[in-house]
Amino acid sequence: MWERTLQDLIRGLRANKKDESKFIAQAVDEIRQEIKSKDMEIKAAAILKLTYLHMLGYDMSWASFHVVEVMSAPRIHLKTIGYLAAAQSFQQDTDVLMLTTNLLKKDLGSKPEDVAVALNGLSHIVTPELARDLAPELIAMLNHSRPHIRKRSVLALYKAIIKYPDMLPQCMNRLRDKLDDSDDGVVAATVNVLCELVHRNPRDYLPLAPQLFHLLTTSSNNWMLIKIIKLFGTLTPYEPRLVKKLQPPITDLISTTSAISLLYECVRTCIIGGMLQGYSGNALARTCVTKLAGFLQDRDQNLKYIALLAMVKIVPTHPELVAEYQDMILSSVNDEDISIRMRALDLVSAMVSRHNLQAIIQHLLSHLVKSDSSALPSASQALSQLSISPSPAAAKPVVSPSQSPAYRLTLAQRILALGSQDVYDNVTDFEWYISVLVDLAYVARVNIGAEIREQLVDIVGRVRGARRYAVQYMVKLLTDDSFLLNASEDGGCPEVLWAAAWICGEYCSELAEPQKLLSYLLQQRITALPPDVVAVYLQAAMKVFGAWAAELAERWDDDDLPRVQGTVDDTVERLSGFVAHPDIEVQERAAEMLQLFTFIRADLSAYKPRPRSDFLHGESSTNGFGEPSPEPRFPKSLYLIKPLFSAYEMNAVALTAQASVPVPDGLDLDAWIVPWREESTPPPASETEVGEGKKAKKGKKKDVGKQKRGKGKARADIGDGDVVDEDRTRDSASPATVETAEERAERERRRLERLERLRDDPYYLIDDRVSSAPVSVHATDVDSIPVVKLDDLPPLSQAVAPTPRLPSLRSSPAPPAQTFVIDKTGEMPEGAMSQPPPPRSGSGTRSPSLLGNGNGLTAAGVGAVVASGTPGVATPPPSRFAPYDLDADEPRPGTPQPIKVTRAKKKGSSGGKKEKKRTAKSGSTTAQAAAP
Repeated sequence: MWERTLQDLIRGLRANKKDESKFIAQAVDEIRQEIKSKDMEIKAAAILKLTYLHMLGYDMSWASFHVVEVMSAPRIHLKTIGYLAAAQSFQQDTDVLMLTTNLLKKDLGSKPEDVAVALNGLSHIVTPELARDLAPELIAMLNHSRPHIRKRSVLALYKAIIKYPDMLPQCMNRLRDKLDDSDDGVVAATVNVLCELVHRNPRDYLPLAPQLFHLLTTSSNNWMLIKIIKLFGTLTPYEPRLVKKLQPPITDLISTTSAISLLYECVRTCIIGGMLQGYSGNALARTCVTKLAGFLQDRDQNLKYIALLAMVKIVPTHPELVAEYQDMILSSVNDEDISIRMRALDLVSAMVSRHNLQAIIQHLLSHLVKSDSSALPSASQALSQLSISPSPAAAKPVVSPSQSPAYRLTLAQRILALGSQDVYDNVTDFEWYISVLVDLAYVARVNIGAEIREQLVDIVGRVRGARRYAVQYMVKLLTDDSFLLNASEDGGCPEVLWAAAWICGEYCSELAEPQKLLSYLLQQRITALPPDVVAVYLQAAMKVFGAWAAELAERWDDDDLPRVQGTVDDTVERLSGFVAHPDIEVQERAAEMLQLFTFIRADLSAYKPRPRSDFLHGESSTNGFGEPSPEPRFPKSLYLIKPLFSAYEMNAVALTAQASVPVPDGLDLDAWIVPWREESTPPPASETEVGEGKKAKKGKKKDVGKQKRGKGKARADIGDGDVVDEDRTRDSASPATVETAEERAERERRRLERLERLRDDPYYLIDDRVSSAPVSVHATDVDSIPVVKLDDLPPLSQAVAPTPRLPSLRSSPAPPAQTFVIDKTGEMPEGAMSQPPPPRSGSGTRSPSLLGNGNGLTAAGVGAVVASGTPGVATPPPSRFAPYDLDADEPRPGTPQPIKVTRAKKKGSSGGKKEKKRTAKSGSTTAQAAAP
């Protein structure tokens, strides 16, 4: 019989490309027949072909037992095939692995070539059970006479330790001895294994430091030196004395080696091992930076990459050394390789400071501007390109990385991160930075508007000196028709218009001519913007008009009336187009504004100018009794809007502001606001009342069913012997009356009419089930429900009347140029504790924001506790609730003194049930009190 060999199988696969599956099915059938042969040569050839098919993706798990048979073959070339098939096909859950334990033990004690094959195969198929059973044999192989066996044993031992870690203490001494082995290959293999094992528990490998240091100073094998340096990089954090010992040899390696990989590993170890500290560390850091800077000018892109990667790790500890090569690093940002650009961006971000922030941001911003190379080439340039590269593929222009949307988004985010680092600590000129943010919105062409909006609002709230410039710049942005036209496109940053409108509305006192901005805030073209932006536009328009109208009212002249009426009429006309907006938020705001301005227009129409002689010093006239007249000399509606928005100034809020609110004196947060009362315990009374209480309890014990039917009857019927609440008896205005038969019949008739009416109500569910027990009319009578008299609440007449006018926000003069004060901490509540508790875990370190993501502003004084009588403190608006007044003789509520409670038995109880009495003792006074 002629068998097909592996070479024949491969030729057949190449010849049957069109019908490969049919050929493979036929080959597998032949293999199934050959694998059952008693001839080991034929069986091994079949296993070899099946292994090749397994590498192509076909299953051979059905032949696992035959693989073990070939592994046990006496000839080495057949045994090699068996171990190769096992390494390729066996998994951790292969059932025949339990049959290989004795086979492996036998091969490990056989000839050297069998041992080598067994070690190779064991490293691939080892399981926790095999590692446990073969641990003595593997450890014994470390002392084999052949160096290649010892090297294979060390590597196989690592795979066994991974599967069965408990064998590590048994072989640790042998591994330590292998560091002094006479063969360099065994030593290198041992170092490699230790470099992988040291990450599990580095402290256990500190005793190996002397031997490793000897190898570091004597070996010339670069690959082994790399592993040793990695080992020391892991060990030095656990043994600081190694730093001083390792600095001289590592410095010598950095200065003399020509191997780039070894040099990089030395620099990395110096960084993670803390070797760059102190005087000697500074010299080593300068040596590292000098070497890495030379790689930045190399043509090899790999050297540039690893140099930038290493400098990123050095710059946190030695920024001044890296800053010496700033121009060289910035030139790497212009590299065509995107990976080098990204590493250069990381390095630039780490080395930024107050002195180089503007230069770095301007350089990065220039990458976002469209270059001239993006324009179409001239005719001569196109002909020259065709003559040089006539192929269409070569003539295809190369797209610059700066035109990639992902890179542009990363670059824009990096610019924003550099400016806002440490709450704008590196920004010295906020007018320049505000212009950078607006320029970024123009040139980014990516969706970065939300981040720009957050920073604009945050800067204006924190830096008072930049508000006037910011408002002026935002007015230019709102009046730019080109930006508004492109805002609806992808990457148009419409969120920046949100910030511009909000800033102009909130700080409209900085506007020179507020009324001119209304036409831009209410133009119909803004309907193409997102709905949230349109809503802020409308809100800003109302703020601007309110500030302008209040300013006119302060210096009112009757000649201004036509101008105000024209502005109001134009505003009403423009608002009419927003009432039908598809977004409900815009609809609601537009409708509310339309009603307000309609009211203002009606008030202006009804206003009749009066002669100036009727007014005194610009104030309202007086009546005949010398009292001021309620009618001012200007239309009252001009002050309608401004007080709604100018009560408080918008400031940043500190992270610990809420936790720093002090607890007022006399307030116990753990005490009950309304003391609760147990209904089942009667209050203490005289002996007569106690006797009546006993009778009542006897009546309850006799008829438990009466209690279960409800408490309504028990509380309504006094004559039944039930206990009446002392408070209800005291608060009752009239004694209980006996109901006559006519009154009972009338009440029953009303109840039936109500039930009949509710039966036709589709929203009322009626229980039609027949009750087994008769229901008392008193339990279902609505009219008999008692009404609680709230005597403790103050009358409405005691409420504090609100002040007629709220304090208005006035603009402050602009500070001198180049003088900016940043509010980094934020606003704290008045009377805050000196040492507030730390914020909750998980709260970010970012500054508060108005936008709801941790960076915002809020009204000053909101949530603050104002101390009475404190000079210089603005009084908040009065509360609409009346304050709680306490008598002078009545002590303020505080934490009560601890009460010692003892229990005493009550005499004369019936039915065998003991009644408990609580006796309270406080000092020398003893009183009986009911449980609260």
